[in-house]
Formats: sequence, structure tokens, C-alpha cells
Amino acid sequence: MATIEDYDERPPGAPRTTFIQRHSALTRLTHWINVLCLSLLLMSGLQIFNAHPALYWGQYGADADPSWLSIEAVEEGDGFRGILRVGSLTVTTTGILGISGAGDDAAQRGFPSWLTIPSYQDLATGRRWHFFFAWLFVINGLVYTLYGVATGHFRRDLAPSAEEMSPRHLKQEIADHARLRFPKGEKARHYNVLQKLAYLAVIFVLLPLMLATGLTMSPGIDAGYPFLLDVFGGRQSARSIHFICAWSIVLFVILHVSMVILSGLWNNLRSMITGRYAIEIAGDDK
Repeated sequence: MATIEDYDERPPGAPRTTFIQRHSALTRLTHWINVLCLSLLLMSGLQIFNAHPALYWGQYGADADPSWLSIEAVEEGDGFRGILRVGSLTVTTTGILGISGAGDDAAQRGFPSWLTIPSYQDLATGRRWHFFFAWLFVINGLVYTLYGVATGHFRRDLAPSAEEMSPRHLKQEIADHARLRFPKGEKARHYNVLQKLAYLAVIFVLLPLMLATGLTMSPGIDAGYPFLLDVFGGRQSARSIHFICAWSIVLFVILHVSMVILSGLWNNLRSMITGRYAIEIAGDDK
């Protein structure tokens, strides 16, 4: 990461602020395309899920089969109560899940209308949105992956070293993050090991699983590649894994955005828009 400019007006020995080029133009472009695609994939995916808001393991899934997760509306007095059921655990979610809205506006619905595309229940339209942005996401991901391999970005910036993977170093990184102690100076030029592991897990585990399970849910793909059903233990198992991966990515995004805000919102945002990232390095006398 090359230094591109310094602030020179400073007292002798004072810390010096310098800008580095932290993200390439292609990394920034693919990042923002990913933001768009993931947002619309989640919202259209929830629209698809609402058509049958329950998840199963195995090949089949119907109302009579036992589900491991469901979002339901159950009768209660003169009305209904929304519930989220995971295994034997049941949580009342009226107003958010199962039953959305209140009073005359209340409606039986898995996820609320403000979280889905389109906002009204329309499985066919939801699928069209989902498939379009899924393929855009795949193409964008392939471009980023080829770039990362060709330029050595993965090896240079994301592959953790043996020292970084040592239990002592990992323990220290976890403790620093828990105390919101973020890298300063020269250490801020590079990703820390927790960032590297999180990015690698998303890029090379969660996203490929999302793609593979998404393809497995397609009858057309199954006809040509029936082994996918065996790999994931059935279409309903693939649907469950797809759902779990999707919400794992949502959790990653929440943690990622939280760290961006806590470690310096403007500096991080600027680096992902212009590439310029400010760090402070030890002062020297000129």
C-alpha cells in the first residue's frame, strides 16, 4: 500500500498523518456492487421464504412434515399471535414476524412487508428479483476472485501468517477487539488476523455454499446435476443451509459495519470510496 501524501505542518517529533492507498479501484467497485446485490438478494429471498415460512431437513417439506424452524400465526382469542419457533423453543413475535402490523393493518406474514421485495406477497416477482441479482452477484464475485488471484491480493492482504495464527496472537487480537482497541500507526496499514479470517470465511466458505445450495434448489439444475441433492442431503436441507448462510452473512455485515463505525466511520468510508486511508505514524525530526 503506497503512501500518497503527508501533512508537513507539525511540531518536531509530533505524530505525522499520512494517506495510504488501501483499496484498489476494482476492489471498491466490486464492494459496492456486492452491497447492492446482497441487500436485494436478502429482501427478495425473504419474499420467497414467505411463500412457505418453514424450514426442514431432508428431501421433502410440507405442512405435515416436522420443521426445525417456522414463522407462524396461531389463533388467540378473536385474533392471531405471531410466533417464531426454532425446535422446541417458541417466541412471540407479533408485529414483526408471523403477524405484521397492528390493528386493522395486521396481516399474517412471515417477514414484514418493509423487509421484502416486492412489499406485497408475489412469489414469481420475488424470484425474478432474486435470480437477476444472484447472477450479477456471481459475475461480480468471479471478477473479484480472478483479480485477487492474479494480483496476489489474497496471498498478500488476506492470507494470515503462522505468527498471526498462533494462540497467543489470536487471544490478544480478540482481547483488543473486545476492548475496542484498534490498530494504530504502521499496524493500521494491514488487516488484522480477525479481519482476514472473517473475510476468508465469507469469500471461500459462506458465499460458495450460498451459490451451491441455491443451485440445488433449482429443479432444472437438479435434472442436469442430480449429485447436488446427495451432497446436501435433499432439496429441503439445501434450503435450510441456504437460509443459515444468508443470516450468517447478515451477522457478518452487522459486525463489519459496527467495526467500521467504531474504528473511524469517515476514514473507513473514504477509503472504500476514494481508496485514501489516513494513518498516524511516529513523528520524526526533519
